[in-house]
Amino acid sequence: MVEKRLGALPVAAEFLRRLDVAGIVDGVCPGGASSLVTHGQVIEALVANRLTSPAPLVRVEDWARCWAVEEVFGIEPGLLNDDRLARALDAIAPHLEHIAGTVGARAIGEFGIDVARMHWDMTSMSVHGAFPVEGQDEDFPVIGYGHPKDRRFDLKQVQAGLAVSADGGIPLHARVFGGGAAEVSQVVGAMKDLRAMAGERDFLMVADSKLVSYSNVGALLAAGVQFIAPAPATQVKDEIYAALDLAQATVVGWTPDREAAKPAGRRETYRVLEDTHTLTGPRKSDPALTVRRILVHSTANAVGQQAARDKRLAKAAQDLNKLTAAAGGRHYKTREKIVARIGVIAAKRRVTSCLRWTVTDNEDGTPVLAWHFDTGALKAEAAVDGWYALLTSVPADQADAGNTLIHYKGQGTVERRYHDFKGPLAVAPVFVQHNRRVAALIQVICLALLVFCLIERQVRMALGPEQTMRGLYPDNRRVRPTGRMIFYHLGELTLRIGNVTDPPTVQITRGVQLHLLDLLDTDIGQTRWPQTCD
Repeated sequence: MVEKRLGALPVAAEFLRRLDVAGIVDGVCPGGASSLVTHGQVIEALVANRLTSPAPLVRVEDWARCWAVEEVFGIEPGLLNDDRLARALDAIAPHLEHIAGTVGARAIGEFGIDVARMHWDMTSMSVHGAFPVEGQDEDFPVIGYGHPKDRRFDLKQVQAGLAVSADGGIPLHARVFGGGAAEVSQVVGAMKDLRAMAGERDFLMVADSKLVSYSNVGALLAAGVQFIAPAPATQVKDEIYAALDLAQATVVGWTPDREAAKPAGRRETYRVLEDTHTLTGPRKSDPALTVRRILVHSTANAVGQQAARDKRLAKAAQDLNKLTAAAGGRHYKTREKIVARIGVIAAKRRVTSCLRWTVTDNEDGTPVLAWHFDTGALKAEAAVDGWYALLTSVPADQADAGNTLIHYKGQGTVERRYHDFKGPLAVAPVFVQHNRRVAALIQVICLALLVFCLIERQVRMALGPEQTMRGLYPDNRRVRPTGRMIFYHLGELTLRIGNVTDPPTVQITRGVQLHLLDLLDTDIGQTRWPQTCD
């Protein structure tokens, strides 16, 4: 009797079939059709590996031997050696955008995903290795230095952009970018890709402040694509926020999920005002672009900013008190040294705007420092706490100021998907040598993320409006199932393989596994092998 890990392989295979990933890949990469396994089959196996037990390419064959890959996908493990995987990645590399767009469009139709609102963002993945520019293929995203999200400025990076639907947080479109690509320059390309994928459907594009530039806003307005994005801090002066009357702002009837369990009086409150914002072009002849501006006040942001300022002031006061005591001593004998140290403290603690100080000499010529924080300046800073601005082209009769904020708050969905991207799907580290293969592998992982999110959405939809279930945690509390928990529980499924007279048997050890399979409408008997369930 032989046992293999089955895990979520049958579920992944069913969703890959519905997306027609192998058919789409083989349609543009037919070169592998004459071999024992096509490029499309190899890519599906790579997606399944990322969903179940992410491994470097040289370990995928070992994974296939331990898991029921042959039984579910009909691929002999020896056909998934690192050379065959690399050839499949090379084959799809010139067609990544087509594959991503076609699979995304297929997902919309097959799973009935609402694309009325799409959230766009980019992230970076640091890579280890030299990756010299002269050794890279310039027809593909070039791995290089940029502005890494993980602050690893010592490492080169590659970037990915995701467009995630508000309906279920499904990453319907993904693109790979070079390490030095500027986010602000990718917005128009993303918008065009989304329009092509959405077809005749209108959609709202929600993004971060990198969307807001004269050229981007102009292109979106010309294309008739509505958008919401926060205004860059440099485009709205503090004086505008300070002049706002919070008492005149409208309370938004929305509560973040993280605040729902708190008493009503302790929940974060949002208030909104509205005016307009004008963007001017680089040339005098460029027409001015005027859009709605939603001025948002968050009580939680205000409290956080006040706490951060108090912390900075306390640390600055501690440093300044030490300097006051040391003035005239061995290390700070002269006025010049004291002034230089004040500059360091003010910059480090970010108190330049409110710090007032004088250095005078006492009777014996010893320098004396006196300092204080300007209460007027601090009051002016406090008046700005909690405020930020959103810019939008959505007409007020389609979404008032409050609804515009609620739409924008869905941007957290794409950030959560990047967490899944870098977590259970293990986008890093990347163990491939060529930048074209790096791009192809990241696109494969994006396909895995699509399947991961579709499975999560399917379970939640099957649970009904409440979208909660028991059995996922030891205390049996009701929770919303996440992709991580679904794959964790399904990952315990095993397959016992007997002989001709003893059919394969799936070992199901917990009721939650049966419940999840039922919610996913997956019959694990619909595979390439006959079986019964214990």
